[in-house]
Amino acid sequence: MYDSLDIKLKASKIKLAAFDVDGVMTDGSLIYLPDGTEAKAFSAKDGLGLSMLACAGIKTAIITAKDSNVVSERAKALNFTRVFLNQKNKILALDSLCSEFSLTYDEILYMGDDLPDIDVLMVAGLSACPCDAVEQVKDICDIVTNNAGGKGSVREICDFLLKVKGISFENLRKPHKQ
Repeated sequence: MYDSLDIKLKASKIKLAAFDVDGVMTDGSLIYLPDGTEAKAFSAKDGLGLSMLACAGIKTAIITAKDSNVVSERAKALNFTRVFLNQKNKILALDSLCSEFSLTYDEILYMGDDLPDIDVLMVAGLSACPCDAVEQVKDICDIVTNNAGGKGSVREICDFLLKVKGISFENLRKPHKQ
């Protein structure tokens, strides 16, 4: 998938994976229903990838500039470790994660797709974006996925992290000895 030794080394250090939502976990469409509520379409495959990260002990976070009940519900369903909504300064959220979990930037993967993500992408230990991200983001990311936002890009990153760490789906399904 991503054969660079440098990228694999960066991935091997990751203890927390953080994601933007619109354009990463979704295709970026904003859907408003007649009653004014918001709807979003999420990929079930991305969801399984995120669940596998959690089972593997990799913490997960959402950092998004929007305030959305839909995102809160999705995060709850997937047992995200932390959720930052309405986060205009995403570096503050990243710093909060570092402080709370005693992490350094090198231990965090961040996946974003647009200009508000650039500051975080520049400092994250491993930066990723979907193939349909804006050019300024693609230019700075360690990984540009083969899949688009909301269409498997998150799963692609999850699978890559697990592979680098030597963790398979079959291993995650086996009962652990206590």
